[in-house]
Amino acid sequence: MNITYNERNRVFKLDTAHTSYCIGIVDDENFVGHVYYGRRLADDDLAYLMRTQEPPFVPSENDRDRLAFLDSFPMEYTGNDLGDHREGTLEVRTLSGHTAVSLSYVSHRICDGKAKLAELPATFAEDDACMTLELVCEDRLLRLQVILSYSIFADSDAVARSVRIVNCGEEPIYLTRVLSACIDMDNDDYEMITLHGAWARERAIQTRPVMRGKQGISSTRGESGHQENPFMAWKAKDANQESGDVYAMNFVYSGNFLAQIEENQFGSLRAVMGIHPHDFCWKLEPGESFQAPEVICVYSADGLGGMTRCFHDLYRNHLIRGEYRDRKRPVLINNWEATYFDFDTDKLLEIARQAAALGIEMLVMDDGWFGYRDDDNTSLGDWQVNENKLRGGLKYLVDEVNRLGMKFGIWIEPEMISPDSDLYRAHPDWAIAVPNRRGTLSRNQYVLDLTRREVRDCVYEMLAGILRSANIEYVKWDMNRQLSDPGSYGLPADRQGELFHRQVLAVYEMQERLVSEFPHILLENCSGGGRFDPGMLYYSPQIWCSDDADAVERLSIQAGTAMVYPLSSMGAHIADCPNHTVGRVTPFETRGYVALAGTFGYELDVTKIAGEERDLIPAQIAMYHAYNDLVRTGDYYRIAHYADNHYYDCYEVVAKDKSEALVTYIQVLNRPNCHSRRIRIPGLDTERTYVIANAEEWPEMAQTTYRGDTLCYAGINIPPLQGDSRGVLLHLVAE
Repeated sequence: MNITYNERNRVFKLDTAHTSYCIGIVDDENFVGHVYYGRRLADDDLAYLMRTQEPPFVPSENDRDRLAFLDSFPMEYTGNDLGDHREGTLEVRTLSGHTAVSLSYVSHRICDGKAKLAELPATFAEDDACMTLELVCEDRLLRLQVILSYSIFADSDAVARSVRIVNCGEEPIYLTRVLSACIDMDNDDYEMITLHGAWARERAIQTRPVMRGKQGISSTRGESGHQENPFMAWKAKDANQESGDVYAMNFVYSGNFLAQIEENQFGSLRAVMGIHPHDFCWKLEPGESFQAPEVICVYSADGLGGMTRCFHDLYRNHLIRGEYRDRKRPVLINNWEATYFDFDTDKLLEIARQAAALGIEMLVMDDGWFGYRDDDNTSLGDWQVNENKLRGGLKYLVDEVNRLGMKFGIWIEPEMISPDSDLYRAHPDWAIAVPNRRGTLSRNQYVLDLTRREVRDCVYEMLAGILRSANIEYVKWDMNRQLSDPGSYGLPADRQGELFHRQVLAVYEMQERLVSEFPHILLENCSGGGRFDPGMLYYSPQIWCSDDADAVERLSIQAGTAMVYPLSSMGAHIADCPNHTVGRVTPFETRGYVALAGTFGYELDVTKIAGEERDLIPAQIAMYHAYNDLVRTGDYYRIAHYADNHYYDCYEVVAKDKSEALVTYIQVLNRPNCHSRRIRIPGLDTERTYVIANAEEWPEMAQTTYRGDTLCYAGINIPPLQGDSRGVLLHLVAE
């Protein structure tokens, strides 16, 4: 990695192991332009790529066409309302009502390491493993300073970008749009990839052509959302999993976002990402600064697979923190689909005893343990143990579970409040609401206004008291409704536009307090799969992937999620059948194979399932322990996606040293009168020989020893399996 500045041609060059990112300064007004992003270059004499020697020329040579220049120059970060009519990144409103912004380069700093972002999650690295470029720009008339930060890493091809705005003037200024990243480049007939969905069918992969005009994704729901994930990529049409140019952005943020690609009149492309400007207005007082969240940019010449592995490694090494970052997670059983709200101490201990005997390592008590909550209509906010259910108290239950050799976990939903709760009756103004308007309920709950210090402190202390009272080693932090009715009794009128962002900052603050006070706790964020984003990964090493735990549905959900996020971060469980969401019946064995691609656990009543299924659990847990180190740390390869072919799904994890690989093959639908399925297995060492270490499980295989190049280029034949939703694991070990 290296960052240089060529003073002669005024070009900054950021070099990772395989990529170069170049920025240029042009004209007497010091416009900051995007020069190049792609394969690593030796040359830094690249200013010609900005086309400043072509009409309409730079303003110092042709001021009569300043507007045409501003509307076509490849901006690195854009101003507003002065001639660039493409999607902007920074908009303001002054006390006089004006909105124009013009940015010029002032100075720069190149340093080792990477500073923390105030109040925000962000990537991190030791000083000798990271370098940062800070470009200081300003609008001299507004006395507004804009610091563009770029960090690169010794072990990654990613570029981490962020923006900080400083008011150096003498009167307040209102920020009405602050996006975090912009890339201007030629459109070489790219296709756009995004992740779409809804509750129970999150992160489906969608590909579409990049066309004239604006196309993108967004959330104004107060969370990143089930519907669209804060990720987008654009790739060459011929790019596939193994080769071709791919560019991508991922937003390290858990609230409203905008991600958009625009092709303009000249066939140029502008990609932007940041906080959604809808209902956003931040009052910046003199001397104050505003820190925008981070965007991770990735370029891969090795197709979508190269992009995926870059994101995985960056997040595992430079975003996820805590004791469990590099540790195998305990195999847990959650009582939600086993009992829902209908449980007591005796029932939980009955589940725990049988689970412990089978080798399950943790019992998680889900919703219904507090207040008088026998359904989802009451008691959110009343975080006191319901001793009518938990007779003897929480500590007694936890101690009894611990005596069985199991850990204990608990479910919470700290961001919400039920109208039918003691907390709401005492403090109705603590809910987010527009005064004098009827509030919008969802799941019969409101959202707590965590932007208020007294609300945060009250809720945190209630929950921390629960965690201090017993040996709780896992917390599932849920968030089950979107934000609406944006109004806060704690904010003045001219700061109501800060509510959505301040709410996200408040959640981050509370989670930082939790992981700091209880560093031994394994935190799993959950929004039914609706808040799976890099911001959450900074606080919790895993996130519940979806409320739909059906094995076939999970193939699509986990394929989209794994395109960006590490397998170690995906909460995945074996659920009961018929599945509670879709009613499908799949083999217990196959459910285990699919859950193996994530954190692995159980979501069922182990005391009621069929005996033959119960008998499979010890072998499944042994399988998890045998393969999880590889799954958690290896390189992920997507071989086939059943959403594309409708018949089978296949993916692989290869050890970093290529000494072993695990291939998961799921036959979703069987076909009559067909040959075996041939699959190529990428990522192996082509000079080595591999043995199928678990060949005794699949006697149908024609042979058990293969050359690496044969597996990569010619492939292996998977014989037809009898029935639908049947699976095969192939464990390849290098001789």
